[in-house]
Formats: sequence, structure tokens, C-alpha cells
Amino acid sequence: MATLGIPSNTIEVLQKYHFNFQKKFGQNFLIDTHVLEKIMNAAQISKDDCVVEVGPGIGTMTQYLAERAGHVVAVEIDKALIPILSDTLSAYDNVEVINEDILKVDLNRLVQEKNGGRPIKVVANLPYYITPPIIMGLFESHVPLQSITIMVQKEVADRMQVGPGTKDYGALSLAVQYYAKPEIVANVPPNCFIPRPNVGSAVIRLDRYAEPPVQTADEQFMFSVIRASFNQRRKTLVNGLSNAPGLNVSKEKIKEVLARMELSETVRGETLTLEQFAQLADLLRGCRVVRGKASIPIRVIRTKIF
Repeated sequence: MATLGIPSNTIEVLQKYHFNFQKKFGQNFLIDTHVLEKIMNAAQISKDDCVVEVGPGIGTMTQYLAERAGHVVAVEIDKALIPILSDTLSAYDNVEVINEDILKVDLNRLVQEKNGGRPIKVVANLPYYITPPIIMGLFESHVPLQSITIMVQKEVADRMQVGPGTKDYGALSLAVQYYAKPEIVANVPPNCFIPRPNVGSAVIRLDRYAEPPVQTADEQFMFSVIRASFNQRRKTLVNGLSNAPGLNVSKEKIKEVLARMELSETVRGETLTLEQFAQLADLLRGCRVVRGKASIPIRVIRTKIF
């Protein structure tokens, strides 16, 4: 039975092993059973699922996952937590703990070995400082995924789901929404953790799209355009993109593309939708200067919305 969601039980384990929290790993352990139940319900875990948990800590959420999933693979970077996990998870025979940095794990190979290549679910209480690299690593490596249900800093969760024209809208919003449908399922106050973080948290579920909601000729180039558009938010797209290393597109060509899209020369990236960025990238890709050669004439490439 899962017991670590109860604060007194968590404190008992921490004292038993004289555990010291490591700031470099961003460790904040959940001590609220209601929040843990909300995460389980949001993730929709069943015995048919293979779940990868990132950063299990002392095994609080791992216990809940083990009681619902067919198989759980918990990836923990802190070697000091491995003996604790061996203790707290000893009653479960469907849990495997891997002492590794999730950013260095070959997740495609792991999914093949542990789930026969079938899509997995990812559930995690993520350290705030490393949330974007983990999420984008999962998406960009094209790991077979059904969904990602994670606890993150509320500000980061807001950035993932907002639309154009808001202050939180940016490259992370567009990247997440290209790969998945985001939904914030719960807000979590600091008193639900030990130690207490300085900011509020949120649980967000990302349902992976079978196909992206827009089509682009070059996914990597589109993300380069998106990043360049938000590197200096106060700059217009014309200035931001023309100064971006690697894009190799002149101001004149950018203005021409914007005119084709019926957008102002003073437009900023924060006002464009994902569909518009896909179209912008395809048009710019058609007029890049390569190795000093003349630019290729512009072709209009329409994006599709599914």
C-alpha cells in the first residue's frame, strides 16, 4: 500500500537514512495524498501501461504508479536515493529503478526493451530548472509516447498552454503545442512539498498528437525560426530573423515573405500562431542564401490544420 504521501511517513524515511536534500537536483518531495490522486487520475494509468517516472525521489509517486500500472521504470540521478528506493519499493515487483541522468538515457532503446516499442506514459515531479530540456528531449527524439503528466512550476505550465498575444507566449509554448495538446489539471501550493518551494506548482498533462496540427517542410528549420523570433522579444520579426545566425535570410526577403502572408513589417513573433510560423518557415526556407549563391524564388506552401 502507498504510504509515502503522508507527511509523517516521508519524514520518518528521510530521518532513517539521514537524507540531505540536494539543491543541484531541485528536490522537493510531494507530501499530499490528494495531489497524488489527482496526478494518477490525470495520467489515466492502468495495468496495460508501461510508465517511465523521471526523478522518483524517495518513491512517493512511484508507489502510487506501481499499484496502478503494469510496469514502472523510475529514472533517478541521485545515487544517494537508490538505497532508499530499494527499501520503499521493496513490496512491488513491477518497478525497476535506473540510476541515470534522464537526459543521457536512450529512451527509444528503453521503450523497445521494456515495452516492446509500444507507446509509454511519462509521469514526473520535475525539477524546475530542467523541465524544458526533459520535455523537448522526449518530443524531439520521437520516443513512442501516449502522454506526459508532470508537476512543474506554475509559470512554466502556463507558458506551455498559452496562445498568441500574451506575455507568457513563446518558443516553449509553440514547441509543446506542435507535439501535444496541453491541459493544466491542478494547481498545487508550496505547502504540498517538503521542503517547500518558493513558488506555486501545477500539474499539466500533454497528450501527444499522432500527427502535428500543422505541416512544415522542415521541422528543424521551423524551430530555428521560432527561437530566433523570441530571442529578443522587443525586436520585430524583420530585425530578429535577419540577425539570427544560421537562417541566412535578408531583411528584404523577410519583408517580402511577410507581405505574402499579409502581415505588417513591424509584426513581432508573439502575435503569430503556430500555423503562421509553419508557413513563415516554409516561405523563408525557399529563399535562403546558401554558400553565397543567389536566393531561390519564393514558393507559397500552405500548412494544413488537422
